[in-house]
Amino acid sequence: MPKCTECNAYTKFKNGLCTDCYKKQNGNPWVSGVIKGRIAETIVEQLFISLGFQVFKYGMENSIPGITDLLKGVRGDVAKNIRQMPDLVVFKNDEAHFIEVKFRKNGCLALKDIEKYGDYPFENALFVLLSPKHIKCISHRELKEGKEITEKCRNWLGNRKEFETDKDLIIDYCKYAIKFFENVD
Repeated sequence: MPKCTECNAYTKFKNGLCTDCYKKQNGNPWVSGVIKGRIAETIVEQLFISLGFQVFKYGMENSIPGITDLLKGVRGDVAKNIRQMPDLVVFKNDEAHFIEVKFRKNGCLALKDIEKYGDYPFENALFVLLSPKHIKCISHRELKEGKEITEKCRNWLGNRKEFETDKDLIIDYCKYAIKFFENVD
């Protein structure tokens, strides 16, 4: 078994470090992921507000405050469905949409990323993906059909027929995404 380059402990390691030394140098990766996710949600929330949508926070941390800690280690369909609640509900012109916000440094999103914990129950959700370069969108139905968001695909949020959005405003919000995410690990 390999040794940590920092403390010489025999243990699993990341980048040559044991888990404890990695956390000391880089912070807790789970916390970092939560922060990145909340920044991404805030950017998308403010974007839709700027586009004239009514926006409601819907995810488990907003609909059922405090449940995140209670669900740690809990299994079962109800717990799984609560964890998978979309982040936002947006309304405009008598139409509502579930929005699931994702951040991916690599700019890619596939069905396996969504359903790694089981079938995703919100079949009509739209996934808005922020990366350090783009804001893209794909429906759950398209993911089920085998389509994916890749770094080079042209699934721009501004091209979605559901939103008929202001592409220049979206580009402005891409600049926020670039500003906040250009140096993330």
